[in-house]
Amino acid sequence: MILTCNSCGKKFVVPDSAISAAGRMVQCGSCGNKWKQFPMGEFKKTQSIARPKKVISRPRLVQQKIQKPKKVKKTAPKKIREISLYSPEYLAKKHGINIKETQTVKEISTKEKSKVSFGFYRSLLVFIVLLIFISRSLYFAQSFIVGVFPGLEFYLNYFFESMRNIFEIWKSLIANY
Repeated sequence: MILTCNSCGKKFVVPDSAISAAGRMVQCGSCGNKWKQFPMGEFKKTQSIARPKKVISRPRLVQQKIQKPKKVKKTAPKKIREISLYSPEYLAKKHGINIKETQTVKEISTKEKSKVSFGFYRSLLVFIVLLIFISRSLYFAQSFIVGVFPGLEFYLNYFFESMRNIFEIWKSLIANY
């Protein structure tokens, strides 16, 4: 169903089931005009709808809505907890978790400070030192190893050549940057 505002002539599409036989109060979304709308009789599809003439009227004075100040809820200051959420007493009481080994914060922090961690960079440094030690040992023992195992001479030469190439690459990278 198409409704037309009597005041401004604006048209609205409303489902037929929205307006009952007893009528319904409707309001124009454009100008705010209110009227009681009754269901219209069925129109034939071939019948054309005449456009209503626009009536020029004086503009209405719109009253400004006065906004009321928002109510501020009074809140009581929060109580400071007497017991810590992670204390063994609270965990046992609230969640049923029993912690047998109780430690204070000072004991835990001193244990963490005394704990020695080898770490990634230290292990990398140890690996590099170990690699240098093994390669230098092979270099000095090369003549002895070739004397005992003559087939390893080719592999040892290839290893030292690769190490020289890696060293040259790193040297050129450091020199360029």
